[in-house]
Amino acid sequence: MATRILLVTSSILGEHGQSNALASHLRERVAGRDGLAVTHRDLAAESLPHLGLEELSSWQVDPEARSAEQQVLAQRSDSLIEELNAHDVLVLAVPMYNFGIPSQLKAWFDRVMRAGTTFRYTEQGPEGLVKGKRAVILAARGGQYAGTELDSQTPHLKAMLGMIGIVDVSVIYAEGLAMGDSLREAALKEARQAIDGLVADL
Repeated sequence: MATRILLVTSSILGEHGQSNALASHLRERVAGRDGLAVTHRDLAAESLPHLGLEELSSWQVDPEARSAEQQVLAQRSDSLIEELNAHDVLVLAVPMYNFGIPSQLKAWFDRVMRAGTTFRYTEQGPEGLVKGKRAVILAARGGQYAGTELDSQTPHLKAMLGMIGIVDVSVIYAEGLAMGDSLREAALKEARQAIDGLVADL
């Protein structure tokens, strides 16, 4: 059976986005390889609305009792969770916007982090219900932030993934992309090599 990769991109810059370039490199390396299959979800091209009370409330209603509107609203979350559960590896290609993640990606997390479905609260604390998966973050940044206080993005992503049960998380950084041509090219080359190694290990 093929290893199924869910690739989620969220850059608003389209073909000019460096995180999208890293995602494209991954897809090129996977293409034609036996035993690997990729599903690409572009959250910028097919954006989700911000989560609102009516949609949140629809999750609390028994599926058989939902109104037609509630069924449509709940289906957004249901389908994204089904897609996540159907894959073995989650790859998030993430640009850094104002020290955080794109709002498009946050809207995705708001729907896959669902109490009672992808995690639950117990007397010992929260328990993730999405088991046996790994995640890889392709992090593209204009500056150099990894390992510093300004990198609030990495711990945020790891915390959200861990909440739903994905604790095997690795990060491939491409940093300093706005700090001159030589630094940019060196960072992208290193990131592409790391992606090559990732694909070889899958």
